[in-house]
Parts: sequence; C-alpha cells; structure tokens
Amino acid sequence: MPSFDVVSEIDMQEVRNAVDQASREIANRYDFKDTNSRIDLDEKGMTIQMESASQDRMMALRQVLEEKLIKRKISLKSVEFGDVEDAAHGRARVMVSLKAGISSEMAKKINTHIKDLKLKGVQSQTQGDQVRVSGKKRDSLQDVITALKEADFDLPLQYENFRD
Repeated sequence: MPSFDVVSEIDMQEVRNAVDQASREIANRYDFKDTNSRIDLDEKGMTIQMESASQDRMMALRQVLEEKLIKRKISLKSVEFGDVEDAAHGRARVMVSLKAGISSEMAKKINTHIKDLKLKGVQSQTQGDQVRVSGKKRDSLQDVITALKEADFDLPLQYENFRD
C-alpha cells in the first residue's frame, strides 16, 4: 500500500551558515558601524538572539537575517520573531525562535484537511511529530500532496518516504 510522511524539519547546518553570514555582513556594513550589533545562535540551535543599538537598527538586522535565511532555502514560516525588548543602555534585543516538527494540534488540522478531501482509500495518522498518509492508489496520494501544498498551515511542510 503506497504511503508517505508529512514532516516539518529545518536544516540546522543551513541555519548556522545563515547566522554566520549575517553576522559577518553586519560586521562589515557601514550602517552598523559603532552600533555593536550582533546575531547569536544558542547552543541548542533553536533560538537566535539579535541585539543592536536602536529599534531601527534592529529592523535592518532582521532584514539581513531574513535575506540570509531565504538564500539558504530556510522558510520564513519556520522562524518566529519575538517582540523588541529594551536591553541595558538603551539597546534593543529580539529573541527569534525556530519552529521544527508538527505539533499535535497542527497534525489534527492536517488530518482533518486530508479527510475533507474525501479521496477514496486515503488514510492519515499522526506518528510523533509527523503525519503518515497511506492510500490504495499512488495518484490519490499525489493529489493529497498537491492539496497540502495549496493549503496554508503556517508551517513549512516536506513530504518524505514516498513508497509504492
């Protein structure tokens, strides 16, 4: 019976590379001179801390980070920017969290969306942080993938382990 898995993953090496490139760019750009702006990825790799001299420099810093993530093919749907906080000495700080994996409530939404398609012989079930979709025909599974790509779940979805 053909099947595939719906997952939401982030390539952490690419995130690390994007943060490093953004950090190098702000070190060299004239408009960031003497602002002591910085972008750091934490040890676990799931949060990015950005700090700058003012809120307008913070917006420019955010734009640099977004550009580098897009170049590295990291979806901005997997990045969640926090509110701008005031740090010491009038500086601004933002915590950026990375979303990976499908939560149980998002898996329920995906399952109900697949069931609402009413394709014959197609079933879906949640397995940890992924959704397994199986069906009798390969064409119906391809229809499910097309429908999931068209739907906006506010989460980057990948389709893996397609088996006949």
